Amino acid sequence: MSQPGIDYIGVTTPFYCHDGKGNFVMHRRSKNCRDEQGTWDFGGGKVELGETLAESVLREVHEEYGVDGVITGLVPAHDIFRKQNGVKTHWLAVPFFVKVDPEKVRINEPHKMDEMGWFRLNTLPSPLHSGVKMTLEKYKSYFEEQCR
Repeated sequence: MSQPGIDYIGVTTPFYCHDGKGNFVMHRRSKNCRDEQGTWDFGGGKVELGETLAESVLREVHEEYGVDGVITGLVPAHDIFRKQNGVKTHWLAVPFFVKVDPEKVRINEPHKMDEMGWFRLNTLPSPLHSGVKMTLEKYKSYFEEQCR
């Protein structure tokens, strides 16, 4: 069986959920995640056949944080090259900023998340997921704009 990101380029819709006041929700990846366990991540997932990018990101936000959101912006699409358990992977990331109600956000996938918290850009937890680090280094100004 072929695997996205390994046998062909995977398409993912990472998301950066925020409260509209400069705070972002993140979760620490559990030992049950396929890779980078113990790192802090915003969230995201694979685009399913037949769904639009916007449908994918809003579905993923609901699946992971149990909340509906409103798309407030995009980060330019970019390649994510990294290793998963020693195997080179290639994903095309199409990231979205999504405003959510912080009162409604919860860990909706406890088997994949050890904890969750709200953070400002200057106080992000560590260690960060490698994809998060790459995106923040290259597109920090997009994050700063969402904080205004």
